[in-house]
Amino acid sequence: MESTRVSDGQTRVHLSDMFQMSLQSMTSSTQTASTRTTSFSSSPLSDLHTHHQTLSRQRTRSIGQYGVSPTTPTPNELENAVLESWHTSTTESVLHWPHFDAFPSLRQHYIPIFELERSRHPLKVKSQWSDDASCNLPEEEIDAILDAFSQNFNFWYPTMSLHQLAKTKQTMLGGCHEEEDTPETCLALLTLALGYASKVTSRLVNSPRSPDSKEKEEKASARSRGDLFFEKALKMLYVAQTDVSSTSAQCLFFTAIYFAFLRRPLQAWQCISSASSKCMLLLSYADSVPSTSSPYIQSSNTHLPSPRNVGAEDEERTKRIFWACYILESDYLAELSHVPLSGIARIESSVSLPVGTYHTHESPKDEELSSLYFLACISMRRLLNRVHQLLYAKDTGAGMDINRFPSVVAELDHQLEEWRDVLPSAFTFEVPEIDSRRQRKPSGEMTEHGRFLRQRYLTCRSVIYRPPSVSPNQGILGNCKSCLDACLLHILNLRGFSQTILVDTWICSLSMAGAMLVLLAACQVPSLRNLIGPEVLAAGHHLTQLLEGWQEVAGGPSSPSVDQSVHIIKEADGFIRNVYDQDG
Repeated sequence: MESTRVSDGQTRVHLSDMFQMSLQSMTSSTQTASTRTTSFSSSPLSDLHTHHQTLSRQRTRSIGQYGVSPTTPTPNELENAVLESWHTSTTESVLHWPHFDAFPSLRQHYIPIFELERSRHPLKVKSQWSDDASCNLPEEEIDAILDAFSQNFNFWYPTMSLHQLAKTKQTMLGGCHEEEDTPETCLALLTLALGYASKVTSRLVNSPRSPDSKEKEEKASARSRGDLFFEKALKMLYVAQTDVSSTSAQCLFFTAIYFAFLRRPLQAWQCISSASSKCMLLLSYADSVPSTSSPYIQSSNTHLPSPRNVGAEDEERTKRIFWACYILESDYLAELSHVPLSGIARIESSVSLPVGTYHTHESPKDEELSSLYFLACISMRRLLNRVHQLLYAKDTGAGMDINRFPSVVAELDHQLEEWRDVLPSAFTFEVPEIDSRRQRKPSGEMTEHGRFLRQRYLTCRSVIYRPPSVSPNQGILGNCKSCLDACLLHILNLRGFSQTILVDTWICSLSMAGAMLVLLAACQVPSLRNLIGPEVLAAGHHLTQLLEGWQEVAGGPSSPSVDQSVHIIKEADGFIRNVYDQDG
């Protein structure tokens, strides 16, 4: 990663070196821990270490037809973190628990998510752009939008290079109406669209109230401008669909993100799947494409055109898009368990992780922190996939196997805490209710990114410990409490994180509905109800206020899936309140 050093008195610490040293220091313990159970692969953090070792040795690898390296693979390389279809950990699966037979209104008007989303009206695209007048932006406006893009979306998913950002600015200064339909022009339009979307979702994390009228007007204007650029990009998306390059894969990925912002999960998933396929194709042939400096390409005896954008930057961009697609496809599969897999997860261990030779930010510190944050998100998604797969895979999940469950949960919890232990200081977080029992020291002030990662941590923790909460016994009440605490903390610590609103509103609404259902199920069992604090009475209102506010801020049309999730949250909240009222 970029060589950034942060002064702290007389000590200079290299952030990526700290992260790397932490990974190295824990490798032996991780390998030891992984031998405690042979039912699944080792810690995702040891996988990170393995990938970095591979990079340092500069091993040449090719995905090949089945993701097999031409060199002898290590055990980690054979263990891909795949979340298979038809798993049983979706919110819809939870809703079918027998615990809710006593609450028929929860299911009475429920429509399966796929049917609900498939029945939506197609996205309306305006027929003209008023002679492209809306595309002509002053330079200061372009700079402001590109800055919003860089500080938000390109920090979470650092796939856009400084070179591309400069070219985007050049394209937009020309008004873009004279440009040909090319992947580069399409990408410039999508970048502006996501920049405006970043404006819409910013400045909401620390505000419990709805934006005032002036803020609402500004955000509505940004949403309108973002839609205009997105619609123009959609009209030339065919060039990205038919082209084979990292830029075209990037266009499809950015399109998926804007569909996520619009809360249209099926369209987002389709674009993610297409981008994933393009990345796999490009990486499969990465080692066989000659560079532009090849004597063969330069030879006057050949009339073959030089390959476009072939080089280290292009390959690194492809890998970063690959990993971003891996995260998002897995996120959608976690709630839409029947969608077909693109195949990207089956080869993920053959693709190296992001490295620091790809420049995404003007500030070296921001660039390095962005790369570290991306690595943390990748590692967490890999662990989440393993949790879902090991505990909830159809026919093979250990969730209800009393013999396998304790050892699997112990190992997954161990890996989750390892992930947290090696987070860079900029992303550390506190969970006082859990940390006090584990004798963790306070981490200090938390950043928005650290608080977002805390939400991912709590999600993972609640899913790890969920199965015993369905059918508890005295021997595992401690595990039940771990699940219920994580569910409640996950709800109460949710805030208007820009990344959540822009990318994950749809996913978040379902996850929160699922957490409320778990709490409701526990409230029906006296031994479990005593494990839940009175804070649960604030959970439903807190979620409803946030989700309805996000829908309003992001603009219409509202998502029927999110609306249905809010309905479930309200219903569950009412039933929980009734239980506590009866208890006096």
